Amino acid sequence: MASLFSKIVAGEIPCHRIAENDEFLAFLDIMPLAEGHVLVVPKQEVDYFFDLDDQALSSINLFARDVAKQIERAIPCQRVGVAIIGLEVPHAHVHLIPLQTVSDINFERPKMTVTQEELAATAEKIRRA
Repeated sequence: MASLFSKIVAGEIPCHRIAENDEFLAFLDIMPLAEGHVLVVPKQEVDYFFDLDDQALSSINLFARDVAKQIERAIPCQRVGVAIIGLEVPHAHVHLIPLQTVSDINFERPKMTVTQEELAATAEKIRRA
C-alpha cells in the first residue's frame, strides 16, 4: 500500500507544493511547528531515510538546501533547522523548520493550527523567494 507521501507525490492527495524536480518534492507540512515548515520527500517510496542509496542521499540534501534558502528569504528566522525523524510516516522525509529558538524544533510541543488559505499564502511567499 502506498504511503501518505507517495499519494501526495502522485497527486492523489493535495498539498501546497514549494519545489519539485524528477526525484524530490517539497511541500508545506499541514500541521507545522512554525510558519514555513516544509517536508522534503523522495518521489521513490523508501521507508527509512538512511536506506536511500548514496546518490539519493546526497541529492536530497542538496535539494533541501535550496529549499531552505527559499524559506530563509521568505520567512523571517534565525536559521532553518533540519530534522529527520521518520516515525510518523513510513516514507523517508526531511523537516525544514524556520527557527527563532531551539525550542521551535521540539516535536513534542503543540503544532500550529492553520487554514488552507494561510498555507496557500505561505507557499506562495516561499515559491516567490
